[in-house]
Amino acid sequence: MWIRSTMAYRASFVMTTVGNFAATALDFAAILLMFSRVDALGGYTLPEIAFLYGLSGTAFGLADLAIGSMDRLGRRVRDGTLDTLLVRPAPVLAQVAADRFALRRLGRVTQGALVLAWSLTRLDIDWTAAKLLLMPVMVVSGCGIFCAVFVAGAAFQFVAQDASEAQNAFTYGGTTLLQYPPTVFAKELVRGVTFVLPLAFVNWLPALYVLGRPYPLGLPRWTAFASPLVAVACCALAGAAWRVGLRSYRSTGN
Repeated sequence: MWIRSTMAYRASFVMTTVGNFAATALDFAAILLMFSRVDALGGYTLPEIAFLYGLSGTAFGLADLAIGSMDRLGRRVRDGTLDTLLVRPAPVLAQVAADRFALRRLGRVTQGALVLAWSLTRLDIDWTAAKLLLMPVMVVSGCGIFCAVFVAGAAFQFVAQDASEAQNAFTYGGTTLLQYPPTVFAKELVRGVTFVLPLAFVNWLPALYVLGRPYPLGLPRWTAFASPLVAVACCALAGAAWRVGLRSYRSTGN
């Protein structure tokens, strides 16, 4: 329904998609400005950081396209309009995810994919079958991990109500964090996004395997291939949190 509504105004769709593309491109423009003054950042060259940026941006863009509307849940909890979704013969999670589905978010996906493609043309990677297989696995697993973060954040809003900004700190803030190499951050932060909120499995660990870079925290090489398992575990935990939050919902009264 939302796609049909969007495509009814084609010119508006094109303009908002281009605007979304341009807004996200400013993040990479900031990186380009940094490299106009330095040759490396945290020991990483511009193509290597573009590789991290492209992976993070594409994975997050797909998650944002599919389930980015979850941050609206807090408003529905606060004003009681979530009750409308509860009486419909469809899963509440699917309804919330599809609420005001924004096709313009394809601009973010396109921008991240273009940066990723550009980085691959500039990097001298010793390609193997394992590395080739890891490329699509990274994007899909990263999308799954970000989807889990979206759902877990929405489950938190059952308690905190309109806490979308707290959720955005882990979703939009997480993708911005992953655009830069782990060497520029404190080890405590790297440990946190590896063992507590495992965003490092979106691109840091598998991407460093592809680039032939040493792993942060001295982790073994096989952790590069753990992203799918981490994504499944995160989705399972987020699903459990969602069910707990939904059962605790008591509407707004009268």
